[in-house]
Amino acid sequence: MAKFELKLPKMGESVAEATITSWLKDVGDTIEADEAVLEIATDKVDSEVPSEVDGVLVEKLFNADDVVQVGQTIAVIETEGEDTNETKSEPREPDTAPKPPKEAADVAQTVTAAKTITEPIVSSEDRFYSPLVRNIAKKEGISQSELDTISGKGKDGRVTKNDIKSYLETRGSAPAETQKADDANRTATSNAVEAQKTEAPKTTEKPKAAPIVASGEDEIIEMSRMGKLISKHMVDSVQTSAHVQSFIEADVTNIWNWRNKHKANFKKREGENLTFTPIFMEAVAKAIRDFPLINIAVQGDNIIKKKHINLGMAAALGDGNLIVPVIKDADQLNLLGMAKKVNDLAGRARENKLSPDDIQGGTYTVTNVGTFGSIMGTPIINQPQVAILALGAIRKVPAVIETPEGDFIGIRYKMFLSHSYDHRVVNGALGGQFVKAVKDYLEAWDVNREI
Repeated sequence: MAKFELKLPKMGESVAEATITSWLKDVGDTIEADEAVLEIATDKVDSEVPSEVDGVLVEKLFNADDVVQVGQTIAVIETEGEDTNETKSEPREPDTAPKPPKEAADVAQTVTAAKTITEPIVSSEDRFYSPLVRNIAKKEGISQSELDTISGKGKDGRVTKNDIKSYLETRGSAPAETQKADDANRTATSNAVEAQKTEAPKTTEKPKAAPIVASGEDEIIEMSRMGKLISKHMVDSVQTSAHVQSFIEADVTNIWNWRNKHKANFKKREGENLTFTPIFMEAVAKAIRDFPLINIAVQGDNIIKKKHINLGMAAALGDGNLIVPVIKDADQLNLLGMAKKVNDLAGRARENKLSPDDIQGGTYTVTNVGTFGSIMGTPIINQPQVAILALGAIRKVPAVIETPEGDFIGIRYKMFLSHSYDHRVVNGALGGQFVKAVKDYLEAWDVNREI
């Protein structure tokens, strides 16, 4: 018999870890090649990890809710034939090292005792801890108050994996006197901060949310994992970007009539529906080429001008949550290619079959609030982008039609475009000119165009 190591696969350029949400197989279960063994979740998407071989699951190396790094072995599968990869660990040599002196032993005893701490680690508005950092803190017995004292070198002062490992090296190897001094310094610093808070004017204190009391008839529903992530991303975006909006109304009568003329033949020829979305995406991509400073990101005091136009397409999931698959290099697609890409991403989003790569790398986002009947909306920017466009519902309305023979009233199909943008780097002129360019491309639609 041979043993095969099932490793956490690479799931995208920026995905380095994932959380195990559930095991689909138990030890002793027979597994076929390509059969899902467990479910994992990143901060972007949920997915399954399939087996690469036929065999029997003989060992699970992680439990549900554990954070695993890409490339780590997560399970061992017993197969027929010779070993395909190394699974046996080297035999441990007997511990013949001399016992540590009393002082070092006391420190070791303190560290061991600390590892029994079960206080949960939570993030706050001022201190965010990634699942990896929380997992390390839990394993090493670092309490919430102790973790809050660690200086973070990550973005916005976040504590990174290297920060906490560096702290653990100092914490575990320092003499008892140094450890006590560090504790005293942290206590003094904490007391000083508390004193400053006490002396500070009351106007600087953050307002506390009024407590909500649930009655016996109320139903309490815990937010889903994705719901919690979306909630945090939305709050972070509002706190990061200075949101402003521009609105404009577009006459899409020509597009409405053109689609009605071609949708049946398109369905018969391609086996797919011809929706309005690829038409809107094409217009947005053209407008971005005209105004490339919409296609940027902010990093400190620098502006990163993106070379590729990757359009995020917000899609609603069956559970009420939202996901944003990305159309890469959207300006390079013709209308047929755009339609097929939109249908593919939308279909896989509904079936929860998107890969991490499908939802990464977006540079501008479009959301269709008209799907739910809204005539307009004020969407929140999808960080680290600087703008987002909301498409309102298409309505049949009376309108003034200008002709060389004079003005008259007619029935037209119209919709509102709502453009939210980051006023730190996008001024009103650019934000308004961009959304007007989208309107102009939609209204200039060629009714004789073929697809």
